[in-house]
Amino acid sequence: MTHLRGRPTAGLNAMIRAGSETLNAIYRVGGWVRARPPVGPVMNVVERLLGRLPRPLDPVRSIKAKLSLALGLAGGVGLLVLWYSLRWIPLNVAFIASAVALALLTLQIAAHGATVPLREMTEAARQMARGDYTRRVHTSSRDEVGELAAAFNLMASDLAAADGQRRELIASVSHELRTPITALRGMLENIVDGVSAPDPAAMRTALAQSERLGRLVAELLDLSRLDAGVVPMTLTAIALDEFLPDVVAEAQVNSPAVPITLDAAPGLTLDGDPERLHQLFANLLDNAARHSPPGGTVRLRVAADGDDDVLFSVADQGSGIPVAERGRVFERFTRGERATGGGTGLGLAIARWVVQLHHGGIEVVDPGPDDAMTGCHVQVRLPRKN
Repeated sequence: MTHLRGRPTAGLNAMIRAGSETLNAIYRVGGWVRARPPVGPVMNVVERLLGRLPRPLDPVRSIKAKLSLALGLAGGVGLLVLWYSLRWIPLNVAFIASAVALALLTLQIAAHGATVPLREMTEAARQMARGDYTRRVHTSSRDEVGELAAAFNLMASDLAAADGQRRELIASVSHELRTPITALRGMLENIVDGVSAPDPAAMRTALAQSERLGRLVAELLDLSRLDAGVVPMTLTAIALDEFLPDVVAEAQVNSPAVPITLDAAPGLTLDGDPERLHQLFANLLDNAARHSPPGGTVRLRVAADGDDDVLFSVADQGSGIPVAERGRVFERFTRGERATGGGTGLGLAIARWVVQLHHGGIEVVDPGPDDAMTGCHVQVRLPRKN
């Protein structure tokens, strides 16, 4: 049997294995004990107290240096205990120095890949603070640093999209506000300078521009409530036989040149907010009227879809929407090419918001093979019960 300083190595190996098994048993028992109600709060207090202990490695500016110091300290304490258990056998200083140098070199090489993503995130965060959201962190690590890098890249993408939407919103709102304001200003200047008289025709034009401004402000307020999560809803049972004719009549007043027809199955009801649903169909009918060519018509068709849903379809006789653009028509300030005057580009975005509030669905679909309404078909599906 081999001996080391009078102690058999087999006995030393058995002692190490026994110590490892004992530690594992202690961890298992500790986990079971901590799950007990009286122990959990006490352990939380202990952890809070330990959290107030001084952190001597905080001044170190490199995480690799921290890892080196922490591992060196832990390894030094372990070697000191082992040296004591071996009864202070003589040590070769050159051997110890070589071992420490080799350990530090190995740690630097191994830890380099772990800290590169952290340095990239630091630099990317500095660039994002200056408004550059294009930087990304590249790593193949699958540990916590890799997960942090993936979360950082996702956050950077979201911030870039939000910044783009903010810039687009500011530009679009500025353009939409500038157009009627410029028209009103030019008209009022002509009236003040005596170039034109304040006749009823001029006043009607000024009223139309002011109404356009009012619609834009109202739609922006609705979208701000949507973004803020402030969405008041008053759900009531709505008889569609009584509700939809009023909506169509009002839409006809706003678009007198385009006939609007209603084709609704009798006796249909659903639970919804009357004000929001009125806004939904008013926006859809207004959008269809704007797409319709001179002499065209708009149709609102309503039918039951099974026992749980009601299916609405708003169709016109315009040029329709290409399939590639149908996913974007419900985005803010997406107007496309209109046959007549343009709107604010917010109507369909608000329509989708109202449908989502009622847990329904909205999409642009193809017309039927024998349908005379060959233009855009917007289909809305709403549940009868909310």
